[in-house]
Amino acid sequence: MREVVLVLAPCVFLCLLLSSSQAARQRQDIRCGACRALVDEMEWAISQIDPKKMIQTGSFRINPDGSQSIREVPLARSEGNLLELMENVCERMEDYGERTDPSTNRKSYARIKSRSGEAMDLSEAALDTRVTSSLKFACETIVEQNEDEIIEFFSHEMENVKDKLCSKRTDLCDHALKIPHDEL
Repeated sequence: MREVVLVLAPCVFLCLLLSSSQAARQRQDIRCGACRALVDEMEWAISQIDPKKMIQTGSFRINPDGSQSIREVPLARSEGNLLELMENVCERMEDYGERTDPSTNRKSYARIKSRSGEAMDLSEAALDTRVTSSLKFACETIVEQNEDEIIEFFSHEMENVKDKLCSKRTDLCDHALKIPHDEL
């Protein structure tokens, strides 16, 4: 009997180790997918605001020389607008489904509901309330923990925000540099 326990103990330990690493990988895939979806949704929301609309920012106090420190910035990229967008962006995680890469078995997340109401190809994506609630929770956590970084990246137009924010700044996507940019 003792030999059976000695033989089974390493197997049980190995199974527990594999399942915990698989769970860690799933959590990382969810956090990475939520960050990348957040960037897509923020970029889309910013693009919907008229780029000609400006807002005055700065101090409205009058300096000793009689001048004011006011500057005009595009409304779409103003801190106030970005904060407002961040309040609702995670609600849109319900529009995403899960895809599994057959070669790596990694999960990715893609929009499955069109913004314009057009039909979309859903053949490779699975819609699951467990997944959407996990994405939403991960998104809310990312927004809460990285609010300043999100405002910093979106207050100026820049390229590859997904890689810069999700991989380099927050380390949420260590494998994301291998993901094509148009996946989400």
